[in-house]
Amino acid sequence: MCIRMKCKGEENMLIQIVEDDRALSDGIVLALGEQGTEFVQCTGVKSAEKVYREQSPDLIILDINLPDGSGYDYLKWVRSRADTPVLMLTANDMEMDEVMGLSLGADDYMTKPFSLAVLRARIRVLLRRQQKARPERFEFDGFIFDFGGLIFEKRGQEISLSKNEQRLLRLFLENEGRVLTRSVLVDRLWTDGAEYVDENALSVTINRLRGKLEDKREGITYIQTVYGQGYVWRRERAGE
Repeated sequence: MCIRMKCKGEENMLIQIVEDDRALSDGIVLALGEQGTEFVQCTGVKSAEKVYREQSPDLIILDINLPDGSGYDYLKWVRSRADTPVLMLTANDMEMDEVMGLSLGADDYMTKPFSLAVLRARIRVLLRRQQKARPERFEFDGFIFDFGGLIFEKRGQEISLSKNEQRLLRLFLENEGRVLTRSVLVDRLWTDGAEYVDENALSVTINRLRGKLEDKREGITYIQTVYGQGYVWRRERAGE
């Protein structure tokens, strides 16, 4: 089971908490909650995997002992797909548990009971580290996409992109090969606190971006529709 909570702000950061102790999970939400942060609280491995596929969290807080499996298994599953920052929690104050978690790819490790203030500080460090590692420039197939310098070109010709088109393009580039659901894209694009976004707005934005990047004469497409799921950035040439 998973529950989603949201603190509205200009930029939405989605944190997944995988912890079967509901009181602790709620305490973490209260400790970390600030504008622009969203939380999805899961109690087991299977529900966590489902959420990850559908919502692509920016950071994961993961307990080791879960009702339907081990947090280590979920960590390995995540690491086979992405470099999402993971902070592990455990009630076992044993050196081997920490070594195991870090060797499997965890970014940090805390033993229960722990200070929520210390947890908050460690999460901020992980998020800062992630932001620094975030690529600002992409070059391929004659494209230059420089999000730091706001330069968008195709074979030397400027491409004019709206703010939402820039956000959408960056989401696709940073999640190449991963299906992004319509709900995830809407949440990430419209972060101004609006309660309702016209379902057609996303389709319009995607079609406009396709029109600016793709040329039917070249037979190359980048934004693929995955029917019943969402969209994926994957380079495809007609006939391949």
